[in-house]
Amino acid sequence: MKAEIIRQLKETGGYVSGQQLSEKLGVSRTAVWKAIGRLRNEGYQIEAVRNRGYRLLEASDLLTETECREALTGRWLGNSVYCFGVTDSTNLQAKLLAEKGAPEGTLVIAEKQTAGRGRRGRSWISPPGGGLWFSLVLRPHIRPSVTPMLTLVAAMAVAAGIEDSTGISAYIKWPNDIVVSGKKVVGILTELSAEAQETHYVVVGIGINVNIAGFPEEIRTTATSLYLESGVFYKRCAIVAAIMKRMEQYYTTYMETLSLEGLRDEYIGRLVSMNREVIILKPEREQRGICEGIDRNGCLLVRREDGSVERVISGEVSVRGIYGYV
Repeated sequence: MKAEIIRQLKETGGYVSGQQLSEKLGVSRTAVWKAIGRLRNEGYQIEAVRNRGYRLLEASDLLTETECREALTGRWLGNSVYCFGVTDSTNLQAKLLAEKGAPEGTLVIAEKQTAGRGRRGRSWISPPGGGLWFSLVLRPHIRPSVTPMLTLVAAMAVAAGIEDSTGISAYIKWPNDIVVSGKKVVGILTELSAEAQETHYVVVGIGINVNIAGFPEEIRTTATSLYLESGVFYKRCAIVAAIMKRMEQYYTTYMETLSLEGLRDEYIGRLVSMNREVIILKPEREQRGICEGIDRNGCLLVRREDGSVERVISGEVSVRGIYGYV
């Protein structure tokens, strides 16, 4: 009911009487009044004037269940939404919910994380107000061996969703970092619970630097935000909604073949290192080659100096450009 009230207030742009809301929603005026009170507690500025009704004074950039539900337009992703002011990690919370039977498509969002994590155990800075930190529960009936491709699927959805909602061109640094103007703007961490031949659930964690105005000196040359690239402050729920819409599309395509066959060309079109020289960082040595895209399983194809093509498997090595991060 709260999401519908917010939708009515936004669409009207002026006053809406309690009686109108009551009739529209099929509830009592007392129920409307109580819902307005809960919305105010969530941070919405709603004015009430006798004989005129309610008016939304300011559509703030709120990360609440109500705001997210109002923004989401997909069929099933985000049908169940959990929003936290502060939590340790949205991935940890999503896994706890998955263990308790949370359905596929459950979305967990936090205003701030105290223990955000990236790939290879790295910490992820998650300040309040400036970013999007959220995780998605998936329950694909697939072998654990093919789940790494879901990370690439998520990368495509995030890059496309950012473009859809902001107009900013976003690219992918294989396998799943999203870059804008050569700097990292998104990190993705995929975790799963599985047995030998059965996947119980997959949690895809996504961290986006949205309205962050600055970074510590040690990462300033490699990290950026959507705000720094455009000078625009964005409504974060709108970005989540755009990403979820794209994720439904790409996830459905992936599940049809359990490969990236139907998504490969689009992924390659966003690959920032395509046809460029890259360094493959292995524990024992470094190798150089020319990036030639990915195969149907998401492996990076690198042509070495002797003309042979190496399939680089995600998670085994790091790949970076000759001149720096990308």
